[in-house]
Amino acid sequence: MTAGDREADGIEEALALVGGEPAARHDPAGPSGPARGADRGDGTDRGDGSGRDERTGRERAAQGLERRDAGPEADTPASAASSATPAGPGGATPAGRGASARHRAEPWDAARAIAVRAGGSVRPEPAARARSVPLDQALGRALAAPLAALTDLPSFDTSAMDGWAVSGPGPWTVRSAGGTAARSTTDGRTDGPAQDHGILAGQGETAPLPDGAAVRIATGARIPPDATAVVRSEHARIDGGGHLHAEREVVPGQDIRPRGQECRSGDRLLPAGTLVTPAVLGLAAAAGYDELLTVPLPRVEILVLGDELLIEGPPHDGLIRDALGPMLAPWLRGLGAEVLATRRIGDDAEALCRAVTGSEADLVITTGGTAAGPVDHVHPVLRKVGAELLVDGVAVRPGHPMLLARLASGHHLVGLPGNPLAAVSGLLTLAEPLLRALAGRPPRIPYRAPLRDAVHGHPFDTRLVPVVHRDEGLVPLRFNGPAMLRGIAAADGLAVVPPGGAPSGEELEVIDLPWTGVADGGCFT
Repeated sequence: MTAGDREADGIEEALALVGGEPAARHDPAGPSGPARGADRGDGTDRGDGSGRDERTGRERAAQGLERRDAGPEADTPASAASSATPAGPGGATPAGRGASARHRAEPWDAARAIAVRAGGSVRPEPAARARSVPLDQALGRALAAPLAALTDLPSFDTSAMDGWAVSGPGPWTVRSAGGTAARSTTDGRTDGPAQDHGILAGQGETAPLPDGAAVRIATGARIPPDATAVVRSEHARIDGGGHLHAEREVVPGQDIRPRGQECRSGDRLLPAGTLVTPAVLGLAAAAGYDELLTVPLPRVEILVLGDELLIEGPPHDGLIRDALGPMLAPWLRGLGAEVLATRRIGDDAEALCRAVTGSEADLVITTGGTAAGPVDHVHPVLRKVGAELLVDGVAVRPGHPMLLARLASGHHLVGLPGNPLAAVSGLLTLAEPLLRALAGRPPRIPYRAPLRDAVHGHPFDTRLVPVVHRDEGLVPLRFNGPAMLRGIAAADGLAVVPPGGAPSGEELEVIDLPWTGVADGGCFT
């Protein structure tokens, strides 16, 4: 039984997203306290999706109270922001937005669309930056041009089975591969020239097969000229006079793979932008390719921020383990990135500034520090380096204070919240669509699935809730607070829950995790 099975099967106890009030309220940060940088001080996203939390949020909204999420960003719907920061070109805002400024958080789907446009706007077209690489280096990249067949497949008529190539109607006189008649032994086996095994795979063209003749043939071997069918070994017998008899009806062309059955030379096998999977490598090799023209993987550098993070051992003395450092690099590789490095930086603005300006990566990812606390340095550093904020906050829970910026170099920075599940939310909301565009791949094709159980929603924002797939529908998992990884570790994907929640049976969009790949086959590992 998998972790997902165990969690989903204990539904009455393990899910706090079904119907009424949960049995007990859970601290989203767990016993060691909250992780830094995201969804702190928000009374609505406790991590259990409970009705109490939803009512609290609705009461506050009804009373017109301003709620804060990890800093000064107002936790109000986009339509209710009273004094949004004036947008710059393309909807972007200056990175120097004051700490006390109110701004309009982007709707979740709009933020993803901005990330796609950002990834496609600053780099040349995929064909302009394409590189030919050997097949063994192409896995995980995207094709920069359509894959066209270099030859017919198969390139000659081949036998689909071990058996006998025959010409005309039977019975047939059994011949050796060299063209002489084979002798028959008393037990019905043929006894031709020594070591004659018939026509084998890899041999060149053979002599034509006369009408009324049969010759032994192996799977994949070239069909001799004038042969009309292949009779499988198990469907044939040889009499004492050396004649082959078919025990079933023989249809012309049976068990012959004709030349060009799969494709003709020049046929387009796959479009540009196709992810190179092991199967694509096999098809390319069969079609005669030694190299593939692909788009280079986008390069990513990860900056894990915070003085309070431990890299080994259990949490203690107010310090917590860094969960994001070990998680993000393999996750980003799963999303199609080349991870240059994972660096840990304390709460030091100058060190962060040096790391950002000195990075050669196409995308810098930071963790934590995206709010406006005393050691939240991401916004000030972006202001200092002249970055342009493309997304500054997203109306999504968890992960509201995520951001996307364009650096002066033309490269990008995605600021993730510090809480682990909030960081996952930012990764899939902003980094994933950006990386797909940078890699020359088309946007992920969304798909929907019905809910088995009702799920509560945030009053105004989209929620991303870990779920598992079951025959009867999506099962929301309980441990979905911004500081929790227990739910996502057991999940197949994240359900996109609209503001206000969704009843049982409603179909919701699902973001599969890279290692499940139900919708897109997008697993790189």
